[in-house]
Amino acid sequence: MKYHPLKSALFTQNRQRFSKALPSRTLAVFVSNDAFPSNGDALHAFKQNSDLYWLTGIEQEETMVILFPDNPDPKYREVLVLVRPNELKEKWDGRQLRIKEAQAISGIQTIVWLDSIDALLQTWVHLAETICLDSNENDRKASLIRTREYRFIEEMKQRYPLHQYCRAAKIMRELRAIKTPLEVEVLEQAIHITEQTFRRLLGFVKPGVMEYQIEAEIWHSFLNQRATGPAYHSIIASGDRARTLHYIANNQECKAGELLLMDFGAEYGGYCADLTRTIPVSGKFTRRQKNVYNACLHLHNYAKSILKPGISIVAYTDKIGEEATQQFLKLGLLRKSDVKNEDPENRAYRKYLYHGISHHLGIDVHDLGTRTEPIKAGMVFTIEPGIYIEEEQMGIRIENNVWITKSGNKDLMTNIPIEAEEIEALMKK
Repeated sequence: MKYHPLKSALFTQNRQRFSKALPSRTLAVFVSNDAFPSNGDALHAFKQNSDLYWLTGIEQEETMVILFPDNPDPKYREVLVLVRPNELKEKWDGRQLRIKEAQAISGIQTIVWLDSIDALLQTWVHLAETICLDSNENDRKASLIRTREYRFIEEMKQRYPLHQYCRAAKIMRELRAIKTPLEVEVLEQAIHITEQTFRRLLGFVKPGVMEYQIEAEIWHSFLNQRATGPAYHSIIASGDRARTLHYIANNQECKAGELLLMDFGAEYGGYCADLTRTIPVSGKFTRRQKNVYNACLHLHNYAKSILKPGISIVAYTDKIGEEATQQFLKLGLLRKSDVKNEDPENRAYRKYLYHGISHHLGIDVHDLGTRTEPIKAGMVFTIEPGIYIEEEQMGIRIENNVWITKSGNKDLMTNIPIEAEEIEALMKK
């Protein structure tokens, strides 16, 4: 890892929260992600199972964590399973975790080697009434690949068919949505790195620069600040390409007079920042660009003012839709007749704002969390309205990350330039 070691208390707290949510006499097992093959003898870069990382902070392959709060032997109520270090393999692939290192990262004191876990696990399973297993329950994308999680589920059900089974994902969706202060500390570090990178880009962008050169600057800045790298594929979209929400080709020239939409964020300590800013390539907005930008900023600030505990995502989105409608009337994008005659299932404003406004943020960029239950204190959301005008070849989006608290929202990106005049002033330097 490139980042400084995190506080093991972060992961200890997470395990305590999960164990408290388990039904009595339940044993929970989490397994690491696969190391996916690429071509030839190459592998894709390993990415740990987010749930396992949330519980342990361990990023190594072939890892397991077993939680059994009702185990009669207290030593085995939390068990971290690691692959036994192999000195020959280490000559090729690098050092593997030793017991004391894993204890320091995770806060788990009982470490068992993977090649000796079967007999122990069988004993614990026989003491349990229910086995809780993990799966990737993300409603944004179906999992069609038979990953290690699903292979392990099949294996356990074959070996222990008479046990009851429960879904760890259901518990995780509730718990991971609520961030502890220790989690937010790490997230703030990812955001700080992202802020410094954005400020660097304000002095770098000019007419003639290529989108991929900007992306290269992002990589350089992130790695230079001990980030793992980008939390997701950076979107560097100049001109009309900004209307493509997930544009990642980043291979075109940024031209004078265009707006440049940049959607990027650092990953640090496993936690993801997610920033979007739209800036003028030439360093100064035209009057029309500034009017549209300020309308988008108005929507951003309005969304931030109403995203509070108790509101549902549906109600939140509807309110922003009403406000967007008024802004689009002022901009001349909509006529009163468009609004009067709109399809309730496809409202008029959707022509210019066709995506959601917020999503959960944390270990995953689109983090676990319910989209049907009311918003709760402790959640972290993006706030990212956009205005996309095909006839003007213009796309603008403004995105910050906000921590919902009982005493009000905490904008974690409040130090990142957002006003049009501030952006122009910094680009002049």
